[in-house]
Amino acid sequence: MSAPITKHAARQHGSRRISEPAAVRWLLTAIALAFLALFLALPLAAVFSQAFEKGWETYLAALKEPDTLAAVKLTLLTAAVAVPLNLVFGVAASWAIAKFSFTGKNLLITLIDLPFSVSPVISGLIYVLIFGRQGWLGPWLEAHDIKIVFAVPGIILATVFVTFPFIARELIPLMESQGKDEEEAAMVLGASGLQTFFRVTLPNIKWGIIYGVILCNARAMGEFGAVSVVSGHIRGMTNTVPLQVEILYNEYNYTAAFAVASLLAFLALVTLVVKTIAEWQVQRQLQD
Repeated sequence: MSAPITKHAARQHGSRRISEPAAVRWLLTAIALAFLALFLALPLAAVFSQAFEKGWETYLAALKEPDTLAAVKLTLLTAAVAVPLNLVFGVAASWAIAKFSFTGKNLLITLIDLPFSVSPVISGLIYVLIFGRQGWLGPWLEAHDIKIVFAVPGIILATVFVTFPFIARELIPLMESQGKDEEEAAMVLGASGLQTFFRVTLPNIKWGIIYGVILCNARAMGEFGAVSVVSGHIRGMTNTVPLQVEILYNEYNYTAAFAVASLLAFLALVTLVVKTIAEWQVQRQLQD
């Protein structure tokens, strides 16, 4: 009779079975690195090289243009409003979905995923059809001198719509994997609902919140399609940074266009670093 196979031996045997030849591993690694270099590193290098092609003075001068400064301020304002709103919604929705059972739960999950399945251009067009001059609420808004479309409120609404799934979609699986044991124990010990949330639930999901906020903020600052439809492209008033890049590029002002685009590229790099750290922390929480 053969000796029993230990778990360690089984793992070694399994690892030998699934391991690929060294040539295959090197080939796959080379393909992945070439893909990253071609579609990530090369475009980033091109953006920064074009931005600084005429020196620091030209680069800074392009960023100090009044229209560019207005675009940056509007982009920051939009993100400053959209991200906290999505944070409140995302935490509340994920807490309800992961911790409770209620009628309409599947419908709520479907609605959260809606912006992922609808083109941003279509979502912007929906706001035009609702709040535009010829839209459903257009005549009433015009009578009361309230501007939504082709103004800052429309840009914020469109940005909130396209970004609100990010935080909720990061927190729902994290909270479901953690279960309800700790919350139920806190309730048994006399903690109120708010005490349970702030002292038990919130500390357990903090890295998931950070991860979702990072993605939400990056999308809010870089959103183009929906914002382009509702903004009206009014210089110095309703142009965000992506729209400003488009205008400068269409005017053949390439140095200024790449200078402004470098701001978004820098944001992408910072987002990638912080996202990696947050993702690592989330994985640690799931393993623990």
